[in-house]
Amino acid sequence: MKHIEGKFTGAGNLELYYQAWQADSAPKAVIALVHGFGEHGGRYRYLVNNLVPRDFTIYSFDLRGHGRSPGQRGYVNAWTEYRDDVRAFLKLVQTQEPGKTLFLYGQSLGGLMALEYGLHYTDGLKGVIVSAPLLAQAGISPLLVTLSRILSRIMPTFSLDTKLDASTISRDPAEANAYKTDPLVHSLGTARLGTELNAAMAWTHAHAAEWKLPLLIVHGDGDRLVPITGSQQFFDHVTAPDKTYITYPGGYHESHNDTHREQVFDDFAQWIEKHL
Repeated sequence: MKHIEGKFTGAGNLELYYQAWQADSAPKAVIALVHGFGEHGGRYRYLVNNLVPRDFTIYSFDLRGHGRSPGQRGYVNAWTEYRDDVRAFLKLVQTQEPGKTLFLYGQSLGGLMALEYGLHYTDGLKGVIVSAPLLAQAGISPLLVTLSRILSRIMPTFSLDTKLDASTISRDPAEANAYKTDPLVHSLGTARLGTELNAAMAWTHAHAAEWKLPLLIVHGDGDRLVPITGSQQFFDHVTAPDKTYITYPGGYHESHNDTHREQVFDDFAQWIEKHL
């Protein structure tokens, strides 16, 4: 496969880092990936190594305040910045891969972003895949949630350590350790991010019945970080007929890095090929 990297301009003229893994032959489809909170787009090597040889090209970018992209760690001024960043990212992908079938894939926070985005824009997308989308309050202290709500108004950039437990990421100890030792991973959130997240979750649930694109939701039922109830609730309220929901018994938060990942990638590939 061919690996490329570069920058593109997101909301507010912020230069965001992206990378891509391109199939050697003409790809069946292109997957645009949006990562989760505190991590970055380079943590999907299993996904890349499994799907690119199957003739899928994958693009990812590092969210503002994450990975190799600039910005205060874990800060966003308004949710619309995330949405505009995703729109700019998808335009970049479409420019780089003209005429290719495009799917949007989001993990955790990225899953919420993908769903919220898909409720605003459908142009250019063949379908959306979300894994463990952040659609219910994550497993962090209620005190931090309350403090975040108060500080968002007076000190929006106030930074809080979410104390995310790496053992909730994957049942594979090597992956949990890789997460803990990754210098590009952080566990910092800000007061404003907390309130913007809650508002985005509420809005996304409230508009679930308006969903139109083909949709695949996957979630491990052993996820102790993001409650699976949020995924089920959103899925139940989607009225569009082309929707699929897959749960993985005992699976932890990052299905693409968990011990059942081979099954996950097979499910992704089969669903995408069915929609080509």
